[in-house]
Amino acid sequence: MTVKANVTLCVLLWPTEGNADLLREYEDDVLALVPVYGGRVLSRVRALPGQDAALPTEVQVIEMPDDDALAAYLADPARVALADVRDRVVARTDIVRVGAVPHGDQTS
Repeated sequence: MTVKANVTLCVLLWPTEGNADLLREYEDDVLALVPVYGGRVLSRVRALPGQDAALPTEVQVIEMPDDDALAAYLADPARVALADVRDRVVARTDIVRVGAVPHGDQTS
């Protein structure tokens, strides 16, 4: 029996010029689909106003049960139908596969 490992992603997003609010709305819509595929949005944060525009506007940490669930989420018809919106409001997306790093205040 093959055990599939969780997939944890750190997603960094930059909006197109003047579209930070529309990026948030788009992400609201597509992130609502994550639980359908057994995933969880572990963290979703936005940069505070006045920061360097070269930095991402939104950072998410998303956990999916495995690569198959991630692929199914990415191919979800409702998500795919929003591709034109994404193209208008998202200038850049960086995705990094990550793993937790234990630190001093965690309990075993």
